[in-house]
Amino acid sequence: MTGCRLLLLLLLAAPGMAPQVAYAQRGDPVYIEDRLNQLQQSITMLTGQIEQLQYRNQQLQQQMEKMQADYEYRLDQLEGKGGKGGPRPTPSGPSGGPQTSFAPPPAGPTPGPTPGGNGEQLYNEAFKKLQDGDYAGAERGFKSFLASNPRHPLAGNAQYWLGETFYARRDYPSAMTAFAEGYKTYKSSAKGPDNLLKLGVTLAQMGRKQDACAMFAKFSQDYPRATDLQRRRVDQERQKNGCG
Repeated sequence: MTGCRLLLLLLLAAPGMAPQVAYAQRGDPVYIEDRLNQLQQSITMLTGQIEQLQYRNQQLQQQMEKMQADYEYRLDQLEGKGGKGGPRPTPSGPSGGPQTSFAPPPAGPTPGPTPGGNGEQLYNEAFKKLQDGDYAGAERGFKSFLASNPRHPLAGNAQYWLGETFYARRDYPSAMTAFAEGYKTYKSSAKGPDNLLKLGVTLAQMGRKQDACAMFAKFSQDYPRATDLQRRRVDQERQKNGCG
């Protein structure tokens, strides 16, 4: 008996055995699922960073267009003072006398009200806390942002990330409420598909698989132009939860 134990110890201590034991541990289904969840979370965070960059690029483009329109208008005014196609007097004043009518600025793309820098700063600070793992701080930040900027272009994103702060802490009831609010209020936003997807995932975590399957079934109907990654996630979740 002692010889068997000694042989077993020698085998375990032999070169190459430790990696095999580690491989056996890595092959555990629970370990694999945890790693997949971590990878999916990392992809989600990277997607959020890309969306922030796209939003900033859009803001810069709108500013450039506004500056160009303003420059063209000022150039027209200067040319008008020099007598080159500028504003000319018209004899149609209300009192019959001559009235000078100035041409309006060119009808270029006029962006709507530019979101206040304070609002975007709140969003960025909350997102930074989310990246750092300060989920409670991120929750407060996104709530503050949404309370003061409910119609901001990033409001749909903020609502989604608010749900993620709860989901990361396994507070599934609060996460469900946040994702449902995001799907309802910001359905047409860039994060609308993600809100619906994560709502189904959260319901599945709560053991409400029938409701989760119902959410997954609505996905292709509500978001026919969803990305390939989002569609694959939905298909994976449907298979995972045995949705028909």
